[in-house]
Amino acid sequence: MNRRELLKWGITATTAAATAPIAAGSSQAQEEKTPPSSNVVGVLVDTTLCIGCRKCEEACNRRNHLPRTAVTFSDRDVFRSFRRPTESAFTVVNQFAGSPSPDQAGRPQTYVKAQCMHCLYPSCVSACIVGALTRSADGAVVYNPTICIGCRYCQVACPFQVPAYEFNEPVKPRVRKCEFCTDRAKGTGANPACAASCPTEALVFGRRADLVDMAKNRLARRTERYVNRIYGETEVGGTCWLYLTGRPATDIGLLKLPDAAPPARTEAIQHGIFKYGIIPIAVYGLLYALMWCNKRKHPDPEMGANGAGSAHSYHPPEGGAR
Repeated sequence: MNRRELLKWGITATTAAATAPIAAGSSQAQEEKTPPSSNVVGVLVDTTLCIGCRKCEEACNRRNHLPRTAVTFSDRDVFRSFRRPTESAFTVVNQFAGSPSPDQAGRPQTYVKAQCMHCLYPSCVSACIVGALTRSADGAVVYNPTICIGCRYCQVACPFQVPAYEFNEPVKPRVRKCEFCTDRAKGTGANPACAASCPTEALVFGRRADLVDMAKNRLARRTERYVNRIYGETEVGGTCWLYLTGRPATDIGLLKLPDAAPPARTEAIQHGIFKYGIIPIAVYGLLYALMWCNKRKHPDPEMGANGAGSAHSYHPPEGGAR
């Protein structure tokens, strides 16, 4: 096989391997359509009932033994700026100007709680290269700091921009986020303190399937109150936290996201790359192509036209042995 044929076969093999992830992705897409287990739990957030009392923030702070804040949780000055969950605050409530729903024109503000959404197909779990983040049978996405290497890929992968990193901890920094109040050491599952502390029942904890039915029932009974959509039912493959809103979700801090779960595509591509060896084939193919092109542009003067040395090209040094 000459160089030209070898190069041709290398390019053909690379092209064929590159198309493999498309086929691999079909199984991932099928898995994404599988209904979640009946053991998956969740929380239904009714933003039309939230009064911004911040009891959920206080309960979260106590349950997770987070640093106490400089001001009390009754201080409403925090609503002057938009907040995101941090390494010391796993859940936050934000205020938005305007009534929560058309039938609540007398209320001038809307309050919305934010925390980890606990995706059914979590991108953070898919991106973690050491398995420090895992999804439990009940749907809670939990974190093991003992094996985390601090790459922070989970922060980049999360479509909701939730995981926070302890940059102020130089020795043993951790990724921090809501873990659904799980305590695996004691064998207890999800039992969120935030939902238990809500005085208006704006947060309802239960089996996710039951919460979806509850939300649909509210939508059918109160058409004048709610936008006809359950936020989190299908976003990025579905989440354990579900929202009912009386205004467009994007108006009150909820991100507009596709229904497809990101791991369905990224994992298919990744598995295809390593399964069919696209990277080594492509690298070595490219190196050979560059070498071949370089040879064509700059032929070796000591070599013949066909790449073979001339029969009369050898000249031993003077005085050397014949």
